[in-house]
Amino acid sequence: MEATDIRRTVELEDRHWWYRERRALLARELRRLGPPGRALDVGAAGGGNTRVLVEHGWDALAADYSETAVELAVRRGLRAIHADACDLPLPAQSFDLVLAFDVLEHIEDDHTAARELVRVLRPGGRALITVPCDMALWSAHDVASFHFRRYARDELAALLRGAGLVVDRMWSWNVLMRPIVAWRRKRTSGSDVTDVPPLVNLGLGAVVAAERYLPVKSLPGVTLVVRAHRPS
Repeated sequence: MEATDIRRTVELEDRHWWYRERRALLARELRRLGPPGRALDVGAAGGGNTRVLVEHGWDALAADYSETAVELAVRRGLRAIHADACDLPLPAQSFDLVLAFDVLEHIEDDHTAARELVRVLRPGGRALITVPCDMALWSAHDVASFHFRRYARDELAALLRGAGLVVDRMWSWNVLMRPIVAWRRKRTSGSDVTDVPPLVNLGLGAVVAAERYLPVKSLPGVTLVVRAHRPS
């Protein structure tokens, strides 16, 4: 992400429905993982998700390739380092949890990045990963967001298994919004993560939140979510 995109993310994420609901998703997963330990947030941008880790008791470190992102995260009181996801300057087997939310699609050599996520994860450690899914949704939004790809389920599973992870669960997110996203992205010329009026923001958040209670996670969505672990 470029500096302008990172600053926009930091400006929007506390109030924007998409970031808010993604943080809620992360919080639910953290509650399922048991006692907290050491966590690494790869591609952390300004540290919005790192803050969730800290709030749930994790000893969290944010890592990002952008020096702007690191600076913004530090201003928020977070520990953060400048790092390339394909060559993390961190010891092997040193984290209990690795988080990579919407990161792998930005990296041309995603195989090397996935192996690095596993390298720094201790045996038995967990990984939480999200990526945009389905090349049928490819649009100017992906180009503006500097994506190399969107993932199919089997492609993502093969990537993570090849890196040494056991996929415990993979599911779709933003399922109910997919028709709207597909329609909108055919008609826009850039990123669609923009500020929206408060009532619209509230309504869109409510639609995504409804997925928590509906049996839609196996249907096509906009994002894939993975919970995985490194074998002991």
